[in-house]
Amino acid sequence: MRRPERLAVALKEEIAEVVGFELEDPRLSSVTVTDVTVTDDLRDAKVFVLVNGSDDEIKKILRALQHAAIFVRQQVAMNLSMRHAPHLFFVRDTAEENASRIGEILLDLKDKGEFDEKEVESPDS
Repeated sequence: MRRPERLAVALKEEIAEVVGFELEDPRLSSVTVTDVTVTDDLRDAKVFVLVNGSDDEIKKILRALQHAAIFVRQQVAMNLSMRHAPHLFFVRDTAEENASRIGEILLDLKDKGEFDEKEVESPDS
């Protein structure tokens, strides 16, 4: 595994701990860190978070996370004994929502008789 990938795994664990247990903002109680990607120069990290709520609530939560990014970065640097931790940028992870939406569309097509699972080839075939 390359260094950015190893760092991303360690960052994900530490950021999840800091966001979940050390931040005292009640808006952030429903935030789940799903993934972290780190640039090749290790200066920036994109933190993907799963957030529930309306669009307005989600925007407020993302603003609160970005506001707390400096504290989170400091804690992560201290916990991982890093001299320079990457700058953190929090973004909403929409993969689960997209998968759910695709599932709903497939069920709707199946109910209308426009989709038959038996006609779809499996990847193993």
